[in-house]
Amino acid sequence: MGNSSLFAFAGLWDAWKDKDGHWLQSYAIVTTEANELMAKILPRMPVILHARDYDRWLDREETERLPIDLLRPFESEEMKVYEANPKVGNVRNNGPEMLKAAEKAAVDGALPL
Repeated sequence: MGNSSLFAFAGLWDAWKDKDGHWLQSYAIVTTEANELMAKILPRMPVILHARDYDRWLDREETERLPIDLLRPFESEEMKVYEANPKVGNVRNNGPEMLKAAEKAAVDGALPL
């Protein structure tokens, strides 16, 4: 986010039992077409929810007004983009340096460029 605030993706979650009776949990992030900012990188992006829409997305009782209208690209002007630390591409890497832009990580010595 442009203001560095937290944000939430729209997702679907379910728990179910396999044929042996073991519980399995699954989750998927919902995607939509990319906004102008993200279209330079990929044609699709996760649906990012505005904080005002969290309760509506999570409401399991609402059946009349489904949140289909929330499945839209997030506004480009409310986002910022920077080159990520290339270590992000490996699931074994985990730590605060993963949150730094690639250039800053190189300056801090956390990333050899």
